[in-house]
Amino acid sequence: MSVRDQEVEISQPQQAPVADEKYADANEKALSATPDGEEPTDEESRTLRHVAENLPVSAWLVAIVELSERFTYYGMSGLFQNYINLPLDGSQGRGALGMGHQGATGLTTFFQFWCYVTPIIGAIVADQYLGKYKTIVLFCIVYLVGLLILVCTSIPAALANGAGLGGFIVAILIIGLGTGGIKSNVAPLIADQYKRKKMAMSTTKKGERVIIDPSLTIQRIYMIFYGCINLGSLSLLATPYMERDVGFWSGYLLCLCMFAVGTTVLIVGRKYYVVRPPQGSIITDAFKALWIMVINRNMDAPKPTWQAENGNSRVVPWDDHFIDELKRALVACRVFAFYPVYWVVYGQFSSNFVTQAGQMNGHGIPNDLMQNFDPISIIVFIPLLETLVYPLLRRLRIRFRPITRISLGFVVASLAMMYAAIVQHLIYVAGPCYGQPGCDLSIVDGQTTGNDVHIAIQTPAYVFIGVSEIFASVSGLEYAYTKAPPSMKSFVQSMYLLTNAFGSAIAEALTPAAFDPAIMWMFVGLAGASFLAGIIFWLVFHHLNAQEDEMNALDAEDSESPEDWHHDKKQEN
Repeated sequence: MSVRDQEVEISQPQQAPVADEKYADANEKALSATPDGEEPTDEESRTLRHVAENLPVSAWLVAIVELSERFTYYGMSGLFQNYINLPLDGSQGRGALGMGHQGATGLTTFFQFWCYVTPIIGAIVADQYLGKYKTIVLFCIVYLVGLLILVCTSIPAALANGAGLGGFIVAILIIGLGTGGIKSNVAPLIADQYKRKKMAMSTTKKGERVIIDPSLTIQRIYMIFYGCINLGSLSLLATPYMERDVGFWSGYLLCLCMFAVGTTVLIVGRKYYVVRPPQGSIITDAFKALWIMVINRNMDAPKPTWQAENGNSRVVPWDDHFIDELKRALVACRVFAFYPVYWVVYGQFSSNFVTQAGQMNGHGIPNDLMQNFDPISIIVFIPLLETLVYPLLRRLRIRFRPITRISLGFVVASLAMMYAAIVQHLIYVAGPCYGQPGCDLSIVDGQTTGNDVHIAIQTPAYVFIGVSEIFASVSGLEYAYTKAPPSMKSFVQSMYLLTNAFGSAIAEALTPAAFDPAIMWMFVGLAGASFLAGIIFWLVFHHLNAQEDEMNALDAEDSESPEDWHHDKKQEN
């Protein structure tokens, strides 16, 4: 073979068709791609689509428990205003305690406040002593005892013999303790059922390379969780009619039976749950570490390495990683500081919105039935967001981070208040009573019909509130879970719930403004406050969006491996 022939033979591969070059490039790219199940590279994480996984069966079981608890809570507490306010009237079957409007408002507001303070108790019991699952079972039993007292003291014979008021106060104290113990633990327990902590590569059936993103799965979990909450709250479609046609005791009995079913599901399905064992004095250690931060004015001061570098012989029962986790939890608590403003707005749908509906022409629709449009809107919009909007944003590589969603929730809530102010204005400019709705001119056949504005016009206000919940409230639950140290999930969740109690306290302070025509301007003020809170929230915290993956990765670095999360049955053995 001549030299010329050798040159031709060597050069032949360089003259391969363009199609072959593309095939070779694709083949080389496939060979260099990260295998399925492995953690993606930075380039892959930046360029490939992120997806969520399906929920495990145990997560659905926890969701059923929450559905039954919320069915009970809303179906029961939705009757409290009439139960306390109106006197016992055997002929109409309405009323019970006869304490009047102020007495009813005082007790129901206290009940709401109590229900959002007691989660702290449940969190301490779970994180420090029993673990989340056993704590939920314990407080379910407490809850059932309270419901039983409420049912027994609300039957006509008990009311006639004066057992109603004492029984009611005892019942709401016990029920509030029960629901608080459950609420602080059931939200983190459902997310605990999903054990993946790091991103992983995967290939779809269509051959697309995607990244399984745990943060998106947690987001999906809490969307479904919140959907179950609002599905349960539709019990208010039934219990008001049971109150009217049979008696309060029948509505309370339905709630008791439903909660008994949920508790049974919780206990029977115990072998399916993934649980964390309690961590001993973890909360006490956290407060000690916080005190060291305060006195040293340095967030790294509690770290053993910092102590050693500064010549301090103090022996601390934690490591540096625990302090990093605690700092992350403090970030979440700073974010929660804005939430009382949101909860004041949110609380209007079950109080002043109901009063507003009573000032309009109901056309046969009870004014307290309109509040069901809030959960209905949530049930409608959650599937739309989860199956259409969020996947589309991910395909467009738009990361809709929690801080952005929370800010949007505040802004949408402000739209609800502005719309409510407009509706209130329409009421005041309509006859027959104009600025004094409920006057004698509106009484027909002994019933107050309200001004000539159709009650259905109020519906968008409830829809705005519902959509705002999906962004603000669901994202708050998600943030409380993902930013909390693994050993303090319930405690941080209780801190988030506590903001609702602060919101109730602010709402109570605003009640003197809840009269005509000042209430219209109160709605305007709340709209402005919520809008400004959303904008300021974004300006203060939007930088945390860029740190989202880094903060979430701390869970994956925890010294406790997923194998240490075990089923309750194994723990018992």
